Amino acid sequence: MKYQRIEDMRIDHDLTQKQIALEIGCNREVYRRYEAGVREIPVWVLIALAKYYNCSTDYLLGISDNKRRFGK
Repeated sequence: MKYQRIEDMRIDHDLTQKQIALEIGCNREVYRRYEAGVREIPVWVLIALAKYYNCSTDYLLGISDNKRRFGK
């Protein structure tokens, strides 16, 4: 399953896959596979991305259209 919102959020913030991978502490190729849906996203990565983008995990996964701030 491709995680389009994760890619969209990265692009909207003018970031590269390498920059996000460094931010969350993984290899760029591994992150690319998460974004493409080739590899399942671990919960810790999903939480790190939600904190970084200040949005809900549901929004990143495409479950909700509400960007609710993380932890609110």
